[in-house]
Amino acid sequence: MDIFQMERSGSSTFVLIGEVAKDNGTGEVAENVTTPSESEDKHPSGTESMVVDKLLGGLLATGFDEESCISRYQATSYRKTSPHKPSAYLVSKLRKYEDLHKRCGPNTESYKRALKKLSSSHINGTTDCNYIVWTPSNGLGNRIISMASSFLYAVLTNRVLLVDHGTDMAGIFCEPFPNTSWLLPMDFPLTNQFYSLQPGNAHSYGHLLKINNMNISTVSQPPSFLHIYLAYNYDKHDKLFFQDQNQGFLQKVPWLILKSDQYFVPYLFLIPSFQQELGKLFPDKETVFHHLVRYLFHPSNQAWGLITRFYRAYLASADQKIGLQVRVFDRKASPVNVVLEQILGCIKKEKLLPQVDEQKPIASPSKNQTLRAITIASLYPEYYERIKSMYWMKPTVNGDVIGVYQPSHEEVQHFGNNIHNMKAWAEISILSLSDILVTSSWSTFGYVAQGLGGLKPWILYVPAGNQPTDQPCPRGMSMEPCFHFPPDYHRVSNTRQRLDTGSLVPHVRQCEDASKGIKLFNAKQL
Repeated sequence: MDIFQMERSGSSTFVLIGEVAKDNGTGEVAENVTTPSESEDKHPSGTESMVVDKLLGGLLATGFDEESCISRYQATSYRKTSPHKPSAYLVSKLRKYEDLHKRCGPNTESYKRALKKLSSSHINGTTDCNYIVWTPSNGLGNRIISMASSFLYAVLTNRVLLVDHGTDMAGIFCEPFPNTSWLLPMDFPLTNQFYSLQPGNAHSYGHLLKINNMNISTVSQPPSFLHIYLAYNYDKHDKLFFQDQNQGFLQKVPWLILKSDQYFVPYLFLIPSFQQELGKLFPDKETVFHHLVRYLFHPSNQAWGLITRFYRAYLASADQKIGLQVRVFDRKASPVNVVLEQILGCIKKEKLLPQVDEQKPIASPSKNQTLRAITIASLYPEYYERIKSMYWMKPTVNGDVIGVYQPSHEEVQHFGNNIHNMKAWAEISILSLSDILVTSSWSTFGYVAQGLGGLKPWILYVPAGNQPTDQPCPRGMSMEPCFHFPPDYHRVSNTRQRLDTGSLVPHVRQCEDASKGIKLFNAKQL
C-alpha cells in the first residue's frame, strides 16, 4: 500500500510520565453545566470563572455511568469552549439514532432476527433493522475518520452502525451510545470474510454492478448482504457506491459490510438525495467532523489516564499550548535537516514561537513573562531534540520561557498492536488540547486532532527533496479532514474530465494539502 496512508502510534515515554504524576484522573463533573471548584481535575487550566458545558450544547446524551468513562464529560474542561454549537436538528437526530441503536443493537431480538437473514442469498420484503458493519483498515487516524464517515452514512440511511475493533483497538474508546454497544459481537457469522474485503470481491457492490453491466435495476432481488469497499485503492466499480441512483437499491440490503480508510463525508454532500438532510444537520459545513468526532470518540479511562498525567506534568501551567505534529512518509525523500528547516521556517514565518536572542546569554527580567509549552508528536526524536536544544541554549528575544515536550518517538509505525494504538490515541488527544496546532499535510493523525480541538491548523508541508518550500505552513481554510481519494472523474463526450465540485455545491472544494482530494468548507468564508 502507499506509504502516505499509514499513521503512527505512541511509545513507552508515557510509563515514565505515569511515575511522575500518579493522579488517576478521576474528577467528577456535575450535571450538564457546572462552574468548577478549585479541584485540579475540574479546571486544569486554573481558571476560576470557566464554565463547563459538559453535554457540548446537547451533542452528548445523559444516562451514562460517568465512572465508566470519565473523559466523556471531563474532557471539555481541558479545552477552550468550542464556538461551534450543534444544530437543534442534529441533537434531535442523535437522540433518535440512540433509540434506534438501543432497539436494534447487539443481542436484541431485532438483531437476532436480522442475523437469520444472512443465511438467505436474497431478501424478500423488509426487515426491522438494517445495519452497516465497519471493518478496520490502516492506522488509527484512518480508522477514526472512516468510522465517523460510516456513522454519518448510518444516520442518513436509518442504519445501525456496528464496529469491528478486534484486539488492537480493544479498550481504547468508550461506548458512544447509552445503554447499548456499538461493538460487533465476536460470533458475527461473516467475520471470516472481513480479510477478503478487497477490490473486485465477489460479494462487493462494485462486483454486483460489474456483472450486471452497470445496471442495478436488472437485479431482481437484493442480496442479504453486500461488501462496500471504499479504501484508497478502490476501483471504478466500487466508486459507483456514491451514485445517487444506486442508493435506493442499497436501502433494500439489510447488511452492508464496509471497509474504508477514508473520510468520505464530503462526497455524501454531493449526493442529491442526502443534501437537504445534511443541510439541516450541519448548517455550518466546516463543523461536521468536529461534531462527529466529539460525539463518538471518548478516551477510555486507561487512555484518559495517559492524557491527563501528561497534561498535568507538562502543560497545565502553560500560558499557551502549541501542538506540532510531524509526519514524514519517506525519510529518504525528506531528509531530517530539510524537514527541520521547514519546521523552523514555519515557526518564524507564522510567528508561532518567539525567536531566540543570539546576542544575550540570559533573558532580561520581565513582569509579563509568558510560559509557552510545545508538544511535538512524531515517530522520530530529531525534531524534538533540535527545538528543545534551541530554546535551552539561548533565551528568547522577548523573555518568554519555552518548554518542549515529546510523549514518544517510536521510529517505526506499529500495526495491530493495542498498546501502541492506545498511546497514539492519547497523543492525538493531547494535541487536540492545544491553543495553536501545526499538522502535517496528508496526515489523518493530524486531521483527528484538529477536529477534536475545533482548530484550523497551520499545515506543514513536508518537503520531498533537499530544499524547504517558500510557504512552509500556510493556515488551513477549514478544520475538516480531506477525502484523499474521491471519485474525481466523470465522462463527458467520451473523455475523462476532472469533476469540479465547486460548480455543484460551494462548500466542497479541493483540499489544501492534497490536489486530488476534496473537503468541506464554510462557503461564507471562501
